[in-house]
Formats: sequence, C-alpha cells, structure tokens
Amino acid sequence: MNKINSYGTGLVAGLAVFFGLMVGAIIMLVSGFNPVTGYISLVQSALGSSLNIGEVLRSMTPLILTAAGFLVAQSAGFFNIGLAGQVWVGWIASTWFVLVNQSMTPWLSIPLAVIIGALAGALMGALPGWLRAQFGASEVITTIMLNYIALYGGNAFVQGLPKKLMATTDMTNTLHASDSLRWDFLSNLTGGSRLNIGFIIAIVALVAVWFIMKRTTLGFEIRAVGLNPDAARYAGMSAKRTAVTAMTISGLLAGLAGATEGLGTYLNIFSQTAAPQVGYDGMAVALLASGSFLGIFFAALLFSILSVGGLGMPLASGVPTELVSVVTASIIFFIGANYLIRLILVKIDEDDAKQKAKKMKGPKEPEKKVEEAE
Repeated sequence: MNKINSYGTGLVAGLAVFFGLMVGAIIMLVSGFNPVTGYISLVQSALGSSLNIGEVLRSMTPLILTAAGFLVAQSAGFFNIGLAGQVWVGWIASTWFVLVNQSMTPWLSIPLAVIIGALAGALMGALPGWLRAQFGASEVITTIMLNYIALYGGNAFVQGLPKKLMATTDMTNTLHASDSLRWDFLSNLTGGSRLNIGFIIAIVALVAVWFIMKRTTLGFEIRAVGLNPDAARYAGMSAKRTAVTAMTISGLLAGLAGATEGLGTYLNIFSQTAAPQVGYDGMAVALLASGSFLGIFFAALLFSILSVGGLGMPLASGVPTELVSVVTASIIFFIGANYLIRLILVKIDEDDAKQKAKKMKGPKEPEKKVEEAE
C-alpha cells in the first residue's frame, strides 16, 4: 500500500490526461475521424490567435476560483457539491447591486459589488457547514438541495425585478463596460476578447488561499480537522468552528467566481435552466489538481483549452464538440481511478526490477550430467 501511494500526484494526473486523450482518439477513429487532425484543430482553435488565448484565460477565471473553493472544503474533509449554486447567487447579487446603483461611481460600485457577490456565496457555503457541525447533516445532500434552491429562487428573483431593469422577462439590461470588470487594456491586448480584471482577481485569490492553507494557523487547523477530527479536538481545535469556516471560505470563492461571470463575462443576469456549469467543472479541476494549488492553475488551463478549442473543432476537422465532453469525462474517470493507475505503475516497477535481477545473475550454467558407472 505504501509503495502504491508513493507515486507523485503529478505523474498520476498526467497519466489520467493521457488516457483521457487516448479514449478520445479511439472514439474519433471509430467514428471515422482523424484524431491527429482533430487534436491539432482543437489546439489551434484555442491558442491560434490572441482572441482565442484571451478567451482561454477568461474561461480559466471561474474555474480557478471554484477549484480553490472545492480544495479548501476538501482539505477539511468536506465535499462541497454546492459550488454551482454558490456561483449563481454570487452572480445575481453582484450584478444586481450594480444595476440598481448605476448612479454610483464605478470606482466604488464595482468593488462593493464583488464583495457582495463573494459574501452571498459565503453565506450559501456557511449554511451546510453549520448544519454539518451542529446536526451532523451530510454536506453532500444539503449542498445538492441548496443548488436547486439557489437555481429556482434566483430565477424567481430575476423575473421579479422592476421592469426598468429588464431587457426581457428573463434577462436584465446589459451593463455598460465602464460599470463592469472589463478593462480595455486586457481586451485590446487579446484581440477584443472578454478577458477582464476577474482573471487578475482569480490569480490573487489563488495565491492568498495557498498562503492561508499552507502558512497560517487557520490553514493548519483546517487540514488537521480534515485528516483526523478526533485528534484535532484532542489538541484543542474546534472541529465545528473549523467546519463552518472551511465551508464559508469555499462558498466565498465560488461567489467570487459568480461575480466575475456576471460583471466580467456576461454583464447581465438571465434565467438559468441549470445551475452554472463552472461550479461542477471547478470540482473536476480540483480533482485533477490532486490537492495542489499550482496544479489548479494548469488543470484550469487544460479544461479551458478543451472548452474553447472544442468550439472550433467542427469547422476545422468535422469532429463534433461533444467529443470534448467525452475527453473531459474520461480524464475525470481516470483521476477517480488513480489507485488503479498507481497499481499499474507498481507492477511496471516490479517487472523492471525482476528483469534487472535476472541480468545481474547472468545466464544459468548447464547442469553437468553425472554418468552412472556401469
């Protein structure tokens, strides 16, 4: 068991990506497409122009934030499936604040809106944390239920806004670029993409969360409770308080992701048929990162390349965009099967060791036949 667990998470994650791409290649071949052409078109569609690169970075923004939020909760021993709902309430709260305060200077309204969005997500995260701490309620069940409450409650809120704020019955007016996180410098730098200040916020937040988790007492307590709650309590730590704190931070980061979506990408609010997908994708990014904050950045980059590049695959190579979802799902599957990958690596090492041992012993000498005396 120790030998199996000794393999680095980076190697296992890399193999998971490789196997996922291989599954995609096999499906392309079976479907009559050239996998080499398909993957080349995917990369070119994602990185072939400054506009597409900007869109890749823009797509990374909510993934970095939601993945960091998931990792904080996971470090405390919790599985926060409510990231999607927390993103949605952060999106609504932040964008609504700017819509109703357009007379306020953007230098004040935008920072306040981002803070309000983050706080809305934090409240949505704190509730299941408190229920777990006080009543032992499974955060998996409560966060799933809260996703539905956030989705339909948010839709009802949007549809009930004053008519002067609405473009249609299901969509608000669009914010002016000056009342958003858009920055002409970033947009012009990337060929007119929607890259905005939210990307900078995400990078700063990722570094801040890394520092909190790795260099502060709070981070140590969160990790200690996640590893062994009983031992943490024996050492004088409050497992209940830590549970609420971890889930609050997790929700805050998800709410911040929602604020960047509303104020940076879409510039409005519109009714959703499902909770924002970035919440679920952020979980996948965190799983691929395998507990590494640096890994979150590169995993988010990979998922964004797949997402943005997949849009150009049908035109460039005829490969349907649905195949990108198959590749992504395959990567997640192999991450979930990381124990199997480690077991395969151990088997390969053992076979190599046996071969080396045989070479060191050299060829066996033929046994001498003893002739019996007649």
